[in-house]
Amino acid sequence: MKKSFFKFMNKFNKAILPKLSDKDPNTLTKLQKGILAYRYFVLINSLD
Repeated sequence: MKKSFFKFMNKFNKAILPKLSDKDPNTLTKLQKGILAYRYFVLINSLD
């Protein structure tokens, strides 16, 4: 169940949240860094 939840959240994130992979991490704001960390957390948990 955990994996299926995170797979759903990953699809939701791709559709709604902005893509930040093309930007330099040193120039991101705190909010953008938080979004990036959240997307990474969901992605890692959906792959396990």
